[in-house]
Amino acid sequence: MTAQFTLRTLSDFAAAHSLREYPGDCQRLHGHNWKVEVEVSADELDELGMVVDFKLIKQATKTATDRLDHQYLNELKPFDQINPTAENIARTLYQEISASLNSARIQVDAVTIWETERASARYSE
Repeated sequence: MTAQFTLRTLSDFAAAHSLREYPGDCQRLHGHNWKVEVEVSADELDELGMVVDFKLIKQATKTATDRLDHQYLNELKPFDQINPTAENIARTLYQEISASLNSARIQVDAVTIWETERASARYSE
């Protein structure tokens, strides 16, 4: 069995959205203080004994979320075409953060978006 190390970071951003065609209150404009949990793994550690510096995960996440922070998500790509659901936000952030962090040694495993303290969506490939 191969050893695996997993790191998790938690960050946040604030943004508004409305869910197109949703049959309820969420069709109206509303906002959340979204939490973003990023999981990164590796089978081996680097020469410093780390998977990757937490700071690098946080920087990649901040780069991906800065364009969303304090915005109306429905007006931003790709959410001008797809509903800005927690699921779609998780997938979009996963793709952006993975493009920044993935290497031959480390892999972004999942991104979880917390819409509230009790509701989240997790995306992985």
